[in-house]
This record gives sequence, C-alpha cells and structure tokens, in this order.
Amino acid sequence: MYSLLLALIYIAFISLGLPDSLLGSGWPVIRGDLGVPVSYMGIITMIISGGTIISSVFSDKLTRKLGTPIVTVGSVFLTVIALFGFSFSSQFWMLIVCAVPYGLGAGAIDAALNNYVAVHYTSKHMSWLHCFWGVGTIVSPFVMSYALTHSTWNNGYRIVAFIQLGIAVLLLVTLPVWKVNKNSVEENSKSIGLIDAMKIKGVPYLLIGFFAYCAAEATAMGWASTYLVEVKGITTEQAAKLASLFYIGITVGRFFGGFIMNKLGDRRMIVIGTCILSCGIISLILPIENPIVSFAGFIIIGFGCAPIYPCIIHSTPNNFGAENSGAIIGIQMASAYVGSTFMPPLFGLLGNNISFKIMPIFLAVFFVLMITMVELTFRTTAKKKPKSDVQA
Repeated sequence: MYSLLLALIYIAFISLGLPDSLLGSGWPVIRGDLGVPVSYMGIITMIISGGTIISSVFSDKLTRKLGTPIVTVGSVFLTVIALFGFSFSSQFWMLIVCAVPYGLGAGAIDAALNNYVAVHYTSKHMSWLHCFWGVGTIVSPFVMSYALTHSTWNNGYRIVAFIQLGIAVLLLVTLPVWKVNKNSVEENSKSIGLIDAMKIKGVPYLLIGFFAYCAAEATAMGWASTYLVEVKGITTEQAAKLASLFYIGITVGRFFGGFIMNKLGDRRMIVIGTCILSCGIISLILPIENPIVSFAGFIIIGFGCAPIYPCIIHSTPNNFGAENSGAIIGIQMASAYVGSTFMPPLFGLLGNNISFKIMPIFLAVFFVLMITMVELTFRTTAKKKPKSDVQA
C-alpha cells in the first residue's frame, strides 16, 4: 500500500506538469488563429498565476477540511475541465475563462501534495516527485507538436485533457489507498492561518528566500533562448532547439540527487546546489565566444537548481513542525508563484532597456538572496530545537 500510494502521488505530479508547457509551445499558432498579439499570452499566464496564488494560500484550510486525497482528485478534475475548455476555445475570452479553473486546480494540488510528501516521505521522494513534474513538462510539447503537425492546437489540449482525465479517474478509484496515512497530523490538527503563520520566527526569511529562488529559476527558464540569441549570437532556430537545456539539467539533477539526499540532508543539498549553479553563472559571464560554454552553463545552472526547490519544501515540517507545515507550505507556493510570475517580465524590461548581458548578474543577485534567507531560516529555527533535532 505504501509503495502504491507513492506511485499514485508521482502520477499526480506528472498531471501537474503536463499542461504547464502547452501554452508556450502552441502559442505562435494559437495567437494567429485567434487574431491576438503575441503579448496576450501574458494575460493568460497572469490569470493562471493569480489562481494558483489564491488556491495555494487557502489550500491548508481546504486540505484539513476535505483531506489531501479529495483535494488532489478534485484539483486534477478541475484541470481536466480547464483543458477541455481550452480544446474547444475559438475566441480569446474563452481562454481567459478556462485559465481560472486551471490556476485554481494547479495551485491546490501543488501545495497539498508538497506538504503531504514533506510530512510522510523522505527527501529523495520529494526530489523524485519534482523530477516527475519535469517529465510532464517535457512530454506535453511533443503532444502539441504532434497535434500541430496532424490537426490543430485544440487537439493538443484535447489529447492532454484525455490523459489528465485518465489520471483523475485512476486517483478517484484508488482513494482507499490513501488510508495508509489516515491519521495524518496535517489533516487532524488546527489550521494556524495566514497571519499566525507569518508571525512564526523564520517564516518571513523562508518566504523571501523561496520567492528569490523561483524568480531566478523562472527567469533562466524563460529567457535562456533570448540570451543565447542576443548575447551569444546563435540563430533563433538553434536557440529554439536548445530551449530545453535548463529543463534537462533540472530534471536529471532531481533524479540523481534523490539517491544522495537522505544521506546529506536538505540543508547540505541546498548549499551544494547553490555552489553548482554558481559555476554555471560564472560560465555565462566568461568572455568566451564559443556558445558551447553557454549551453553547458544553462545545463549546470539547472543541475544546481535541482535539489533546492524540493529540499526547501521538505525541510519545512522539520523547521516549523508538521502541525504548521500545511499553512506555511501553502504560503511558500504563493510566494513562489509571485516570484516566477513578476520577476521574468522585470528582467525582460531591463534587458530591453539595458542589455540582455545582465542576465548572469540578475540571476546571481536572486540566488545570493535565496541562500542568505534560507540559511537564516535554518539558523533561526535551529535555536528553537534541541541539539539532537538540529539537522547537520
């Protein structure tokens, strides 16, 4: 039962990643069919992000009332409705309407499952969980490419919607499996609420650190191709093919990182990851014209980022107590979406007005802020715990 439940959680996280890269991969055709400017994709992503922020903040109360299994199944079905809505959309306003349930569903399942795994499973499973999210984001562009080659972008969404529906039905019929952890502390204890969570020592540091990390990660993901074209002078065709460099680094890193996380612990893995990604940033700064160095740089940055997100989340119950982790992780997810939503456009604005050469500096500033705040979090919470409980 334990292993089966873990497999179901992995599948649920594939479902979370599946739709994430559909819009970006199909947008050049979508916006042409709907007759809207390129920039209108930002409207859709902002609405989705707004929904995820709202549902993340309130996920703890919802999870305590309904339980993680029900929230997970309900959220996946909500994204199924949204995806089918996208597949039948013929006007831009229809995309806006469908973006609302998609954002709400994605945020709820993200926060609920992250907290559930942080409380009940070890670091390696948290790492592999997010590796499976990466698998979902890698698969969906191929689905959209197939749909665009043989039919329309609507069918790309429809195919993923049917896959998502299959996952939702699987999770629904296997609800009894979740009873293996029936007496879970995060569902039976009282919710501390947003304001009370913010009053806990160390939480503000954690939120700033997580915001900074997600700001840098999303910037690297979204602007790698533009940096390679504008700064390193490679063709747009080459850049499009190499856009997945960061995703490859982060997905591979999370797979292999899972084998050593339990031994090294969350805090050490975060520090190691920061050291690795620093090497990647340095390779971007080096005045070397050969683009291979920059290609390697983005892979190294992704590889270094791999353990940071899952380890920060997994350390939350240990730092603040399992009874508080649901509320805090929900706020963490909200801070993550704020960083990943608003900071990449800021970099785009700076790049247009100054130079895209500032990308390594931009990333370095946020990564330095991240590791500083995360270390302050660990040091602050360590003072409240017995020495035997403090993680090395």
